[in-house]
Amino acid sequence: MDLKDGTDAVKAARCYAEAETKGERTEPALPEGFSERKGVFVTISEYPSGDLRGCIGYPEPIFPLRDALRMSAAAACHDPRFIDLTFEETNGCTFEVTVLTAPEKIVYGSAEELLSKIVIGRDGLILSYKGRRGLLLPQVPLEFGWDAEEFLRHLSMKAGFGPGAWKEHGTVIESFSGEIFTETSPRGDVVRK
Repeated sequence: MDLKDGTDAVKAARCYAEAETKGERTEPALPEGFSERKGVFVTISEYPSGDLRGCIGYPEPIFPLRDALRMSAAAACHDPRFIDLTFEETNGCTFEVTVLTAPEKIVYGSAEELLSKIVIGRDGLILSYKGRRGLLLPQVPLEFGWDAEEFLRHLSMKAGFGPGAWKEHGTVIESFSGEIFTETSPRGDVVRK
């Protein structure tokens, strides 16, 4: 995506979320490319602290981007980790959109080989094990300064397991990348991360 499309995506996410907080529906005008099926996550953060306020998305490209964006933005207002977002709060939040590539299974024979295949800052990861899944976006390990092993430990815990679940037989690890666009301040300029 170019910066114009990224800006359109972030503005649409804010528009969808604000409508959701007011119990309304909206359909902002989006370019034709938004009808392509894409995975997407919408992240809402408090400004200026950067504290997470909501983050929901669809990792697989099963919906047209415009629909995945609308559903993700609306759902991020009701992230179960937090109380529901109010319209008033949106004035003090920034919106970020991560448009994803399709997840691909990482093939590896050992823990060391898996660690060598993960590129911090490029790869988002999904861990699937015993019917549970956990996902962390590519920007997360950068924000916390994690190396590949720390990334996998936190991913294991995100899936509801202990930190070593990534080493268990039967665990599937998938990677994806993402293009990240974010507001620099509430309703401010949009930049590519």
